Amino acid sequence: MKNNMAGMMKQVQKMQKDMAKMQDELKNKTIDVSTGGGAVKITMNGEKKVTAISIDKAAVDPDDVEMLQDLLCAAFNDAAKRVDDMMAEEMGKLTSALGIPAGLF
Repeated sequence: MKNNMAGMMKQVQKMQKDMAKMQDELKNKTIDVSTGGGAVKITMNGEKKVTAISIDKAAVDPDDVEMLQDLLCAAFNDAAKRVDDMMAEEMGKLTSALGIPAGLF
């Protein structure tokens, strides 16, 4: 029983180390999203920090500010979802290697 417990503890420690490494790697990965046919472009990193925004001049209409607001909201939300998906995919690779069912973490 001690051997099983020791083995399990080693697996847990390895998983913690691998998770920390994965999180560091994800910080450097970016997601690029565009909305409105490219009128608004956002780059977001794995920490969900926006690193770049580009807004086409045609999207800046003083008479239709709501459209620009909608495009920005859509871009931010899409980028955040894609970062979540990227993280879930990487976590799935990590946990499946240890035989942990998908979606547990």
